[in-house]
Amino acid sequence: MFSVGATDVVGSRKVMGRVVLPKILLLMSLIAVGAESQTFDGPDTVVVRSGTLQLRALLWRPNGKGPFPAVLFNHGRGLTPQEPGRVESITNLARVFASHGYVFMALFRRGEDLSADQGVFIGNLLERERVANGDEAATRLQVQLLESDHLEDALAGLAFLRTAANVDPRRVAVVGHSFGGSLSLLVAERDSSLRAVVSFAGAAAMWEGSPDLRARLLTAVGRLTAPVLFVYTTNDFSVAPGTALDAEMARLSKIHRLELFPPFGKTAVEGHLFVYLGVPHWERDVLSFLDGHMKP
Repeated sequence: MFSVGATDVVGSRKVMGRVVLPKILLLMSLIAVGAESQTFDGPDTVVVRSGTLQLRALLWRPNGKGPFPAVLFNHGRGLTPQEPGRVESITNLARVFASHGYVFMALFRRGEDLSADQGVFIGNLLERERVANGDEAATRLQVQLLESDHLEDALAGLAFLRTAANVDPRRVAVVGHSFGGSLSLLVAERDSSLRAVVSFAGAAAMWEGSPDLRARLLTAVGRLTAPVLFVYTTNDFSVAPGTALDAEMARLSKIHRLELFPPFGKTAVEGHLFVYLGVPHWERDVLSFLDGHMKP
């Protein structure tokens, strides 16, 4: 099962304060990607150094003569160190961006998937904290890890991407989903040279239960110089983070856009996974936004 993380989402039911997601059979079978006729190279597996860690990333390049604009993708937080279906999901996502002329790099942060042997899986850290000190303490720890270890990993990935062959280092964007959507805002806060940010379902499940995260993300968007596109479906766990963050950027006269798509799928989980499952619905809007800020 491909999942999205115990505290990334509020699942169908809770057991002792912990989220239990419904099982979804091969979400990949639902993904429709219109990029199969396009040509691109990859993926290449590359090593990104983050402190003492050697993280793995997958890198796709469009065919043709560069340099090309580039996208760093920040995945959500999984339930297990090796999430069934996630690499395949990201591969299909990469085809969309590469077919539109973008170098696309997906970094696997410490403890997850291709980097499962590097550092401790965040889910294990949160579970230990939950057992020791309760759910609220685990939620606070997740925010702390978001703005420390995982931010360091993402920034290391961004630095690597800028030096990769055929990448135009002046035209780089970050795209993230769920935990990775929140992370992308923090990356852009730290790197004012980014050209654009797309946050899919960022903080959709943690917004109501984490005042620390709300405050942190509101501060982050107040400091951004890059344009931001917030993408949610109306049947996601919450659209409140999108509306609040978008409103804050409007108040500060920053470049922003909020796209609220109609309900997708039959469950909140499917709505939350819109980035992977709903490509034909968002492809035109998201790529148009990126093209407008990334391409000459």
